[in-house]
Amino acid sequence: MFMTPRLLADSITRWAKQYPIVTITGPRQSGKTTLAKSLFPDHAYVSLEEMDQRAFAREDPRAFLERYPGGVIIDEIQNAPELPSYLQTEVDRVPTPGRFILTGSRQFELMEKVSQSLAGRTAIARLLPFSIDELYPDPAMVPDLNTVLYTGFYPRIHDKGLQATEALSFYISTYLERDVRQVIQIVDFITFERFLKLLAGRTGQLLNLSSLGNDVGVSHNTIKKWISILEASCIIRLLPPWFSNQGKRLVKTPKLYFLDCGLAACLWGVTNPQQLQAHPLRGALFETMVISEVFKSMFHRGKNNPLSFFRNHEGLEVDFVLEGGNGLTVGEIKSAQTIHPGFFDGLSAFEENVSKTFRRLLIHGGREPEFTRQQTRVVPWTQIAPAMPD
Repeated sequence: MFMTPRLLADSITRWAKQYPIVTITGPRQSGKTTLAKSLFPDHAYVSLEEMDQRAFAREDPRAFLERYPGGVIIDEIQNAPELPSYLQTEVDRVPTPGRFILTGSRQFELMEKVSQSLAGRTAIARLLPFSIDELYPDPAMVPDLNTVLYTGFYPRIHDKGLQATEALSFYISTYLERDVRQVIQIVDFITFERFLKLLAGRTGQLLNLSSLGNDVGVSHNTIKKWISILEASCIIRLLPPWFSNQGKRLVKTPKLYFLDCGLAACLWGVTNPQQLQAHPLRGALFETMVISEVFKSMFHRGKNNPLSFFRNHEGLEVDFVLEGGNGLTVGEIKSAQTIHPGFFDGLSAFEENVSKTFRRLLIHGGREPEFTRQQTRVVPWTQIAPAMPD
């Protein structure tokens, strides 16, 4: 049993009544297996990380699947890349809803096979590490901001009470470097390690492939490939620029965000929360945390609405533009606890570039209860999810 309820559980349960397959993706150690086992306790379980199971699934996939007429959780299915094609045949033959629950951490392999073989037969659930509201249902119980930024949200750290620096360092070496390096066949470990650290230092910034390549000492195309794999494995996310029409697209370069603030802080070399108080990149880390919480608020409710950012010719910016069926939600992110009039300048610039109405948010680094100022909901960082639109 897992210790913390996951918001995605309701969507997965509903999809399992509608689709023969539910595929749960997300970074390693985000809680996929624990969630699947808790929701489907009567299903058999098999992990394709185990060599004998992997060999069986690859060598005789039909016999492998026939072992589980009553339903099965197949963990790390990307380790048997041929299996989705046989799953297609099996669920077409016996389309029992919720029969197969698949999990996979290496989306760059998994999603290609799913999209090719299982289109229309599987629901896709995206599970990121804990969100603030999952981990701390009572906002009064949320620790201080520096502790949260330092620790991050990977479930194992919180469930097992692990020391964050140690746990995240082990995560980088045992999962991130192993998985990514296997796929892109990196030989020079030191160069890739330098790339990860330099990339973490750019979280919350516009992505400049040439500059990053020069600093790492590899080509622009190599950096582009590494970035795409890290994004597909849910370690980072690229935020595209928002535009109301092509003629008003003012910035073409995406912004880069790590999807866990603790992982970014670990790659910076931060070893305790106190180091963050005067850290020059603390604002970028706070912005990283908020953006990741916005993604969680969507993914963990079974949604995948477009999320982007806005910047005009004068450099005025809003940190995120969330598009949904009920219109736009436009948000500014400020790590300061005191609200200054200049914090609203980006929202005003955005208003000048659109003719439609939109919801305005300002998420700040204090804990003062929500209030309204300049037609904007001013929300503390502990209340990000409740501020997001349904």
